[in-house]
Amino acid sequence: MAIKKLLFASLLICSMIQSSHGATKERLFTDLEKGALEVTATPSRTGQGVILAAGVDKLSITWKVSSKATKEPEFKTIKVKLCYAPVSQVDRPWRKTENELFKDKSCPHKISSFSYDPTVKTAQSFDYTLERDIPTGTYYVRAYAVDAKDHEVAFGQSTNENKTTDLFSVQAISGRHKSLDIASVCFSVFSVVALLVFFVNEKRKAKIEQSK
Repeated sequence: MAIKKLLFASLLICSMIQSSHGATKERLFTDLEKGALEVTATPSRTGQGVILAAGVDKLSITWKVSSKATKEPEFKTIKVKLCYAPVSQVDRPWRKTENELFKDKSCPHKISSFSYDPTVKTAQSFDYTLERDIPTGTYYVRAYAVDAKDHEVAFGQSTNENKTTDLFSVQAISGRHKSLDIASVCFSVFSVVALLVFFVNEKRKAKIEQSK
């Protein structure tokens, strides 16, 4: 009898886990309330052709709940992420946008998260230094409103729907340091000089041998 109860409990737990996973997988980006959050992202350096440096430059990010948001009572947390613009997703399936949220790879870089306080109606701002491991690419910022079950219910982003405006470019850290470049140049010069000295000495020795 105890074994039957244990088996029944196990089956019940498994079915609950499966239904939970199924619910998560069925959550679609197109089901989220669009524009419920107003988001802006201002780089520390702006201008045509400016490329931000990972690990150095910053973004000044501001978000607030839109007055038109209908799902605000469900908001518990605001999660802010750095997302790839379409131009940086071409031929990169690991950055692909998917409608099923659990498959989506367009916003893998977490910036920050905040507990949502419905009594605060003013815009919330903070500075974010681009992480050192951010890959080279073109980006925008998106904020998700998450409910008590940690499910996304609404979003807003710093670009338009087609993701073509207010984008910014980031240059990844190359891994090289100026001191290494200087050392490399010095070593190259030393090698050339040493080779010339060796060549001159050998030529001199050859002349001495011939004169004997």
